[in-house]
Amino acid sequence: MTKTARASRKTAKVLPLRKATTLEMVRLCCPDAAMAEQIAEAFGLAVLDSDGIRDLHERMIVETADALSEGLGERAMQIHLQRIVGSYVGSAHGAGQFYSRAVTEAKDATSRLANDIRDEDLDGPVGFDSVAQRKREFAADMCLQSHALRMAAEGVVAAYEQVVGEKWKPFERAVEHPGQAVDRKAVELQMAAFG
Repeated sequence: MTKTARASRKTAKVLPLRKATTLEMVRLCCPDAAMAEQIAEAFGLAVLDSDGIRDLHERMIVETADALSEGLGERAMQIHLQRIVGSYVGSAHGAGQFYSRAVTEAKDATSRLANDIRDEDLDGPVGFDSVAQRKREFAADMCLQSHALRMAAEGVVAAYEQVVGEKWKPFERAVEHPGQAVDRKAVELQMAAFG
């Protein structure tokens, strides 16, 4: 093969496909109400009103849609709500992943076998917690935060279905093939040459 033949070939560009975040993914990484309540009680934190958070966010989206209904057409409303719901679901998913990492770090710091820095499981100076205790408390805080965001996401997803009349699905952008438009134009020109 000659150099010119090699130079004229296009290199294949691999586009990473990003999986859209779904409510099911949020439910897998964010704790449910029972777990959030158990952790809140174990760490002496406030127990969240899970149903209240969910209901408030559902009402908020329904009322927002009612207020916008005269100014937005059906399709525009669907697109607008799609974006809002997607942001809530994405936020909850990010918080759930962060919570999972915090739990892993807390477990590692607490476990004597996995702990490379043995001082982390020792009590801190008088008046201070150990590093492991602080990591456990941080993970408990992240549990409540990710649970609250999960409930908010569940509320807006329910509102979307109520307003739009169909289940919410994450928006997935079509994979763009920039060279394809040029190829299509070339085909159209070639076919036009045949008359």
